[in-house]
Amino acid sequence: METLPNSYEPVPLHLREPTGLQTPWTHNFEDLSYEWRRLFSEMLGTFLLVLVAAGAPVVDAWSHGQVPLDAQVVAPALMVMAVIYFMGTVSGAHLNPAVSISFALRGHFPWKRVPAYIIAQLVGSLLAASFLRAMFGNVGNLGSTLPGNGVTWWQASLMELVLTAGLVSVILGTASGARNIGANAALAVAGYIALAGLWAAPVTGASMNPARSLGPVIVGGHWKDWWAYVIGPLAGGAVAVAFAWVLRGKRSKAGDRAARGLLPGA
Repeated sequence: METLPNSYEPVPLHLREPTGLQTPWTHNFEDLSYEWRRLFSEMLGTFLLVLVAAGAPVVDAWSHGQVPLDAQVVAPALMVMAVIYFMGTVSGAHLNPAVSISFALRGHFPWKRVPAYIIAQLVGSLLAASFLRAMFGNVGNLGSTLPGNGVTWWQASLMELVLTAGLVSVILGTASGARNIGANAALAVAGYIALAGLWAAPVTGASMNPARSLGPVIVGGHWKDWWAYVIGPLAGGAVAVAFAWVLRGKRSKAGDRAARGLLPGA
């Protein structure tokens, strides 16, 4: 085990990444000349996430029921896992305004960088929704997350709050272990998204992500109770930050690295 410079905690050798991944933008977060790469990563990653998450119900409606509900909730989880693997070292793979804001609240990520991240995420979502509409038309509510039958706006908001609190808790917890770009975090985050969707999708669609919800809503025009998918996830992220303080105390350097897409030892 080696000790990292600048008071970082020790990182076992088997967790270190191959040197070939250490491009300038994966270990020099303060260099703003590379910020466009990070923002492109957030845009592309969110595009892929929304393409799958909204695309599954769209294709289900277009194909007259060929995409069952379990596939609809597992597919975006697998996409998030894939994005963490192949782009986590570029931007941290937030893909979600609630995650970016929670990282900032926790002190892992600078507030001044949050607005651009959120804009990139929203652009990615809008592009994905626009692609789906161009391909299949405005079918299946264009994959919009809507409350289930009999579910009120406050029930939807509360459910999204609770689900997002769990998701962000998993993200913050695995980030504190310096494994945001490794197998443990990718599997844990994907597993949580799939499990949340398997039981809660009929209630709210299990969005847990304002960007995922707003793109299809804006492009498709399905505005029913849309605010629940902004208020709920953002509040849930704040609750998760409070949980992290109770569970782990002060922020860790490992969490800083994970939120910023830095490699262990960078």
